[in-house]
Amino acid sequence: MSDPLLELRDVEAGYGETQVLEGVSLDVHAGETVALVGRNGVGKTTTLRSILGAVTPTGGRISYDGEEITAIDPVETVRRGVGIVPEERRVFPGLSVEENLRIGSYGGSDTPNRRSVDEVLDTFENLSRRRESRGVDLSGGEQQMLSIGRALVAGADLLMLDEPTEGLAPLIVERVVDLVEEINDEGITVLLVEQNVAVALELADRVYILDKGTVVYEGTPAELEADERILDRYLGVSV
Repeated sequence: MSDPLLELRDVEAGYGETQVLEGVSLDVHAGETVALVGRNGVGKTTTLRSILGAVTPTGGRISYDGEEITAIDPVETVRRGVGIVPEERRVFPGLSVEENLRIGSYGGSDTPNRRSVDEVLDTFENLSRRRESRGVDLSGGEQQMLSIGRALVAGADLLMLDEPTEGLAPLIVERVVDLVEEINDEGITVLLVEQNVAVALELADRVYILDKGTVVYEGTPAELEADERILDRYLGVSV
């Protein structure tokens, strides 16, 4: 197998005196969808923030596309082709759909996967119909689509999604799942943090389980589904 697009080795990170990550190691290869799952508070979001540069690791190493990015800031990380759709979505409430997308197009990375605002609007029919609507007037599903679209206009080659289906109605969850599959099929690598284990297993090529700030399991969705002991111990679910 080729070298990973994203590589974390023994990454330690936290907030002030609070240590959250206790040596996280994982790989994401180009073209994959990799899911990072675990109970609340185990460090999933901190892992994404460490990759982005919003949290500076206190130990270990993060490499992207063959270059170390452990200590660079989020602006530089995004310029290298790493995009994030945060759990809070962070849509600008007073700006229109089109204005939110245009802000996302400033800076970013000039990768082959970079989309224009019009291309994103053509992809997201709901957003196209509401291009003049303010962010605050959008539904939760529309805000999620807008947040994903904003990462696409910034030229993400690696798209990190933090709880993309949280709080969404089942029909909208299905649309988000379809959208993530389409994005991945078009060549964008995906690192997915998802509390909905069924969704994570449906989308992922490989799955990591995080517990108490460290990776405790790696395998395929089929392998994880077959291991009821691991599912119950670390996720408290059956699938």
